[in-house]
Amino acid sequence: MKTIDEVLVRMDQIVDECRTSDSRIGYFSILYRQVTRRVRDGILAGEFEDNPRMEILDVLFAKRFIDAYDLWKSGQKPTESWRLAFEASKNSGHLVLQHLFLGINAHINLDLGISASETMIEKELDGIKGDFDKINSILSELVDGVKANISVVSPIFGWLIPLAKGKDEMLLNFSIQIARDGAWKYAGEYHADPDKAFQIQDRDKNISKLAKKLINPGKFLGFLIKFVAIAEWKSVQKTMDQLDQVANKTLQGS
Repeated sequence: MKTIDEVLVRMDQIVDECRTSDSRIGYFSILYRQVTRRVRDGILAGEFEDNPRMEILDVLFAKRFIDAYDLWKSGQKPTESWRLAFEASKNSGHLVLQHLFLGINAHINLDLGISASETMIEKELDGIKGDFDKINSILSELVDGVKANISVVSPIFGWLIPLAKGKDEMLLNFSIQIARDGAWKYAGEYHADPDKAFQIQDRDKNISKLAKKLINPGKFLGFLIKFVAIAEWKSVQKTMDQLDQVANKTLQGS
C-alpha cells in the first residue's frame, strides 16, 4: 500500500470482516477508517503543512495497524500491545470505550512515533511536529464525538461522563493527551537510536503494560465497568453502525 485510497480499500475490507464475524475489533476499525478518510480529505483540501508528506505518514501509520491485524488473523504474533487489544476483543464483558482505547493505546503510543520517524528518514524530526499534532487532533476530535454520544450504546456511561467533569478518560485509566505527548517523546527516541528493533521491543513492553491496566483496571473500576456493561448494547453490528454514524457526524461538523 502506497496511497491513502489503497489503505481505505483495505480498511473497508477489515470493517466488513468485523461486521460479518461480530468482531469487536470493528469498533476501533470503524473509528480509524473515519480518521483516514478525514486525513485524505484534508490532504485534498491542502490543510497540512506538507500534504504529500502527510500521505506518506498516514499510509505508514495505517499499515502498522493493518499488518498487526493480518498477522493476528493468520495465527502469527503482532506486537504485544496489539495482541492484547485483539485478544480482548473476544471478551463481551469489556466496554465499547475499553475496546476503542485498547486500539488507540497501541496505535498512538507505539505505532505513531515509529511512523513519524520513518516518514522523516535522514531528516530532522521536528519538521513534522505540526502535522503530527494535526493527526492526533483529528483522532481526539472523533473520540470526543463518540464520548458525547456514547449514551446511545452505553446509557450508564453516558450518565457518568457529565459527572466526571472532564476527567471521564480516567474512568478507564487512559488519556489521549498523555498518549499524544508520550508518542512524540518516543518518536524522538526512536529517531535518534540506530537500534530500531530494540526501541520497538522496549516500547512495546511498556505500552502493553498500559493495555493490561485497561483490561484489568482494578477492583473499583472493575466493579464500575461491570455495572456500566449491564446496559450496553450487545449487538456488535449495531454498535459498529452507531459508531460510524457518530464519527461521520463529528467529521461533518468539523
